[in-house]
Amino acid sequence: MTSKHLKQLCDNATDAHTRIKQDFKEIDPVVGVSQKMRESGISADVMTIDCLRSGKRIILILHDQQPDIVSYQFTFKAQDPAEQFEQSLLDDVSADKLYDWMKNYFSNTVHIKH
Repeated sequence: MTSKHLKQLCDNATDAHTRIKQDFKEIDPVVGVSQKMRESGISADVMTIDCLRSGKRIILILHDQQPDIVSYQFTFKAQDPAEQFEQSLLDDVSADKLYDWMKNYFSNTVHIKH
């Protein structure tokens, strides 16, 4: 993976994460990047965005063979992902799109403790 593609995705995720934390304190997502697929011979990097409170996860994969395409899936942290992933152009996975994904996917089941 060219580092510029992963850097672009990470920069967008950082921006979206910062804004989500300001706007929705109850969501508090955790963003992680893993290159463990490479250890298994799969030339790809993975980003996960987790909402610990709801157990929901967004998985984003950047494959070396298609560096301008992001494969993504809305799933749950405690479940294995499904085989089918959606795809989007990397340039379309902007900070605004990631913000909307986190807001819409994570906030609809978050229960705020009083």
